[in-house]
This record gives sequence, C-alpha cells and structure tokens, in this order.
Amino acid sequence: MGNITSCCESCFRSNKSQSYEPLLLENEREAVADLLQFLENRTNTNFFSGPPLTALTTLSFSDNVDLQRSAALAFAEITEKEVRPVGRETLDPILFLLSSHDTEVQRAASAALGNLAVNTDNKLLIVKLGGLEPLIRQMLSPNVEVQCNAVGCVTNLATHDDNKTRIAKSGALMPLTRLARSKDMRVQRNATGALLNMTHSDENRQQLVNAGAIPVLVGLLNSPDTDVQYYCTTALSNIAVDGVNRKKLAQSEPKLVQNLVQLMDSSSLKVQCQAALALRNLASDEKYQLEIVKADGLTPLLRLLQSTYLPLILSAAACARNVSIHPLNESPIIEAGFLQPLINLLAFKDNEEVQCHAISTLRNLAASSEKNKWAIVKAGAVQSIKELVLEVPMNVQSEMTACVAVLALSDELKGQLLEMGICEVLIPLTNSPSSEVQGNSAAALGNLSSKDGRTASDDYSAFNEVWDKPEGGMHNYLYRFLTSPDATFQHIAVWTIVQLLESGDPQLISNIRSSPLLAPHIRQLATSRNSTPSSSVGTPHSVRSHSDQETDTAEGQGEIQLLSRRILEFIDGDVDLSMTPGATPSQRHVASSADGSVTGREHDELRRSVQKAFSQNH
Repeated sequence: MGNITSCCESCFRSNKSQSYEPLLLENEREAVADLLQFLENRTNTNFFSGPPLTALTTLSFSDNVDLQRSAALAFAEITEKEVRPVGRETLDPILFLLSSHDTEVQRAASAALGNLAVNTDNKLLIVKLGGLEPLIRQMLSPNVEVQCNAVGCVTNLATHDDNKTRIAKSGALMPLTRLARSKDMRVQRNATGALLNMTHSDENRQQLVNAGAIPVLVGLLNSPDTDVQYYCTTALSNIAVDGVNRKKLAQSEPKLVQNLVQLMDSSSLKVQCQAALALRNLASDEKYQLEIVKADGLTPLLRLLQSTYLPLILSAAACARNVSIHPLNESPIIEAGFLQPLINLLAFKDNEEVQCHAISTLRNLAASSEKNKWAIVKAGAVQSIKELVLEVPMNVQSEMTACVAVLALSDELKGQLLEMGICEVLIPLTNSPSSEVQGNSAAALGNLSSKDGRTASDDYSAFNEVWDKPEGGMHNYLYRFLTSPDATFQHIAVWTIVQLLESGDPQLISNIRSSPLLAPHIRQLATSRNSTPSSSVGTPHSVRSHSDQETDTAEGQGEIQLLSRRILEFIDGDVDLSMTPGATPSQRHVASSADGSVTGREHDELRRSVQKAFSQNH
C-alpha cells in the first residue's frame, strides 16, 4: 500500500502552492490538514472514531476524486495494519467510496472493506448495510486489481454462515464462477476460495451447481496453482456429499475420478488429503466405488494410508472404507496389499475415527467371500481385535464385534476363532453400556455356535471353558438376554441356546440342563403371547445385528416361542440327545406339531430365517 501522507500531500499542498486550493471547500481543507496531522502521529491515533474518522469521512464524501483517493488509500492502509469491530460510521464512507467510478478509489476501498471483513462482527454488518451490491459491480470491472480485491472481500464475507444465503441470492455466484476462470492467478484464487466457502450448505451447493460451477471447478483441478487445486478439490468434495449432485457429476464429468486420483500424488499434502476425501464422498455411490478401482486409485490410496500425517491417514481410511463396500472391490483391495496396513491402524490410538474406518473396511472385505475371510484371519486381524477390543472406545468396539460376527459366519473358520479364545472378549462385551456392542457381540457368539452340516469332529469345548467365566461367562450372558425387555436380545439368546444344544456336546448340554436360571425364563417365553418391544439401536454396516429384526411383530414373537419350545424339547428329554452330534436337524427326532411344538421342516426354515438375520447386509 502506498504512503498515505504523500498521497494526501499530493491532493492538498501547502499554502505556498495554491493550485488546488480553489477546488476545495473549507471543511475539506480542514479535513486534509487534520488528516495529515493525525498521520504524523499514526501509532497513537485511533482512526475508527472521533476527529480522525470525521476527517476521513469528509474526504470520502467529497466530490473531489483526488480527495476520495486519499481517503480510500488511508482506509486501506489503516485497516491493513489494524482490524477491529467497527460501526456504521466507519463502514458508510467506505461503502460510499465503493460506488465511485474511479478505478483507484474502487481498488483501495474494496481492499479496506476486505481487511475489515476478516472480523466476524464486521462480516455481518457489511452485508447488512448493503455491501454486496457494489462488490458485485466491482467484480464485473475490467480492472484486474479491482476484481481481485472485490472477490477477496466476498470470500471473507462468505466464511460466515449467516452471509452465505444472502450472497447466493445476491447474484454473486455467476460473476464468481466467471472470475474463477480468470487468467490472473490472484483473481482465480480468490474466486475459487469464495466458491468453496459457499459449498457448506445444501441450499447454496445447489445454487452453485445451477450457476454452472461444476465444470469450472473440475477444469481447474489441473491448475498449476496448489491453492486453486485445493479450493476446487474441497468444493467438489462438498458438492459430492449430495446424491443428486453425484449423479450430475457422473453424467457430465467423465474425467473427474481420474483427475482426483492423480491429485492424490500432488506435491501438496492438503491437496492429497482433499482429493482422497472427494473420492470418499463420490464413493457413496456404487458407480464411483468401481470407477476408483478401475482408475488405479488403490495405489495412491494405499500410500496415503501408510503416511505418518494424520489428515492423510484419516482421509485415505475413510475413502478405502467406502470403496470396500462394493463386493467386486473386496479381492482387488486385498490383492493390492491393504490388509496389513488396515490391521496396523486398529491400534491407532491417536484417532478413534481412523480405527473405525480401518475395522469397518476389514469387515466389508470379509462380507461375501470365504477366501477373503481366510485371508483376513491369516493376516492377524482377529488376534489384533482380541488384544484391543476391551480397551478401545465404544464406537470401535461396535465395529470390531460386528467384524468378528461376519468372520464367524464361515463354517471353516469357526473352530479356529474359538481356539483363538475370541469368546473371552466377546462375553464381557455382551454387558456393554452400548446396546450395539451388546448385540454385535452376542451375534458373533451366536454365529460361532451355529454350523451347517455338523460333524462328529466339531469341537464345542471352547463354550464349556467360558461357561461361567469371564464375568459370569456364557451362562450369565444368556440369562441376561433371556430376561431382557428387548425382544431382539431374547431372540438372540434362544437361538444361541438351540445351537449349543444341537452341538451334541454332552458337557454343554449338561450345563444348560442343570442351570437353575435359564429354564424358567425359557418356559415363560415359550408360553408368552404378548410381544415385547424390540430395540431401536442401529446396526453394523456389514452384519445385520438382531436389533434390526422386526421382533416386535407377531412373526418375530412367534420365532422366539418356537425356539423356546425347541429348547424345552431338549431340556425335558423329548429329543434323543444320544444321537450323533453331526446329524442335521432334519435327521433328528422332532416332536409332532399337534401340541404346538416345531416340526422338522419348520425348524429348518426357522434356522435359515435366523441365520439370515445374523448375516444380512445393509
């Protein structure tokens, strides 16, 4: 900014030179003299009130362009050195100067206003006093300096949420979008920064899209300026939050994913981070989940996942989680080498969100393939879960137990998981303060207890080892769930007990038969006709927890009754427990349905129904 004193002196010279004196009014001459005096002692002068502000105001409202220039330049330099909340008496003269036809006045006045717009209170007052209209006019100026300052001011104003809607409705979005294509990098930076600030609400994002911002932002992803890349990448990330906008992007921007994948290799860490986040938001849709893998997005994503910089780790983990949702991406992600880095992140205690993303990704990778389940267990995921799950935050516990529930769906892995002692950590979590953790842990135990096509070699001794411990063991857990007011938990309990009884393990059957706690409540459930309320808690992403079953319906309550009656057949000796453990339910003796008990066919259907509930994806 130029020296104010010399500027003012050029406008109003000493009494020895009378060339400008006839052009000035008396109050203007006094204002110039006062301002020169104040500027000599500027370090101790408050220009935002009293005589100094009066002098500046007089010059601002003068018809003399030279005096207006002096006032505008003075405001610009003063506000550059000091920003504070100001009142209308300060803003009115600056806003008046904005309407000047003189380019120098416009440039300096918009610079002053942009400086003041850094302050939160000033942002609101500037818009309230009508500052947007002259700023929009200046954005349309042919002068690059005027454009740059005006757009910079709008950028600052747009950081306040209360201003965003007013800016969007003011007609500013079209000129902002046009100036984002400016050949001047300063204008381009300010314009894209302003567009970014306007993407933080649903309504404004839609107005931006309608103003044609999408192709401009996508085109500038290839800008040589990292700030412009960052602003555009972040703006597109915000725009991609909306499903309707993702469809528009998919229809109109075929190179978007490839551009973002390339930006994950940017020299700028903040651009890398935002590129991964933009891909994460796009990957909310199946099309983009597949396209990211097709565009070789896994290679840079894996590199970011192994970074030491938290924002990069977080953004990459979030993106990997969404990409892993598509079944066709499970094997490519595993083959790309993601398993060990994801397992390492389970112990990332610096950030709970990173842990959640990592374990959720592992769960997704295990969802639809036996081969992938084996690979995940072999890589050490379950061992890490066992070591960490009792110590991690509750949200991470919920994701970890859901992951174990998915892995436990594999008949081939159940024995291995039981040998690893996973029940020792699942049982305490069935008494978690979190209903989700309780339900997921119980679902995992239920999946471990269930096996299609049992054989004589099946080993259920692991359940005997945890029958009374830890924390009351399976016995106490089943009792708590049977007596729960939540029909979902009742359902889990009776289902699991049926599986344990059908194992044919003598000790396990004896434990259940001899329990003074279980039988009375099972009898009550077998005869109860009143539906109990089911839980409304959420469900894990890959395994549908029992809290999501409609057990408040007659059908759900009926399943609980049927399962309870099936248990009583075992307990009361109506079922031949000496039969081969490997026999299937249809091969075993099942009582006639004349007295309301379950037939063999009904029992098979019931088994399939409950197993489906255990394994169903969202």
